[in-house]
Amino acid sequence: MTISTETAVKAAVTVEAPIARAFDVFTREMTLWWPPEHHILASELVDIVVEPHVGGAVYDLGADGSTCRWGTVLAFEPPKRFAFSWNIDLQWQIEFDPAKTSEVEVRFVAEGPARTRVELVHRHLDRHGEGWESMRDAVGSDDGWPVGLRRYARYTATGSPA
Repeated sequence: MTISTETAVKAAVTVEAPIARAFDVFTREMTLWWPPEHHILASELVDIVVEPHVGGAVYDLGADGSTCRWGTVLAFEPPKRFAFSWNIDLQWQIEFDPAKTSEVEVRFVAEGPARTRVELVHRHLDRHGEGWESMRDAVGSDDGWPVGLRRYARYTATGSPA
């Protein structure tokens, strides 16, 4: 389910995994479930790295050794909460001005010993400036956060995002 508000997109999914596993898959195994076409790195993607502390980088690592830092960790509270800045502009390039970045917050809520609800909010999309609605529409579309969360849920349950 995805809900768009004026300046935010909300999406949620339930995964068949304990809360700690759900958090680890989201933050430590992102390479294995993130949609492969959702990268701006020029090189072939080798890894997506989340440095597990506030102020840490979120970046893609290319086969040629190049990196593309597209986020900064804003909260890292295993196994309940992870937040990062979205340092991508309206042209899908890196945004270097922190005042023009949005934020993604992911909360993990145990629904039992082997089931977790994952709630994502991509907020402050208006910070991207004039035309920010196109970012809201893109990340809120079926090809945005919903496809990523579906792949994440499948990977968490089966070990394969497909």
